[in-house]
Order: sequence, then C-alpha cells, then structure tokens
Amino acid sequence: MNVSIAEAKAKLSELVSRAEAGEEIVLTRHGKVAARIVPPAVAEPLPRIGALKGKIWIADDFDELGPEWDEFVK
Repeated sequence: MNVSIAEAKAKLSELVSRAEAGEEIVLTRHGKVAARIVPPAVAEPLPRIGALKGKIWIADDFDELGPEWDEFVK
C-alpha cells in the first residue's frame, strides 16, 4: 500500500495496525518512496546455554597437528 506522508500523519494508527497484520506500507513524498512501515519480524528464540551439553563430543587432541604437518611447522 502506498501512502503519502501527509495522509500517513492523519492515519498513522490505522497504518500501524495494518503493518502489525502483515501488510507493508510504503510512505511517499512527492511521489517518491521515502520510508516503509513493515510488519515486525518474528524472532526465533535464542538457543538456551547448555542445550547441547552431552550431545557433542570433542576429542582431547582435536587441536593437535598430525605428523603430516611436521615439515611445515619447523
């Protein structure tokens, strides 16, 4: 939906309600896009700290270089 800034001033509450319902509102000034009112993003909940505890295993020597790297490390 395209709306002039002048019209948006008079209908701001309605435009925000429409954006909340999922509609994108394009605000124009002299026929050119000036801004957009967009629906709020649905945020994914952040993973809980420790959620993977006991599900991931890392070898004790995971950061040690194998013998094939000896010539490069000298």
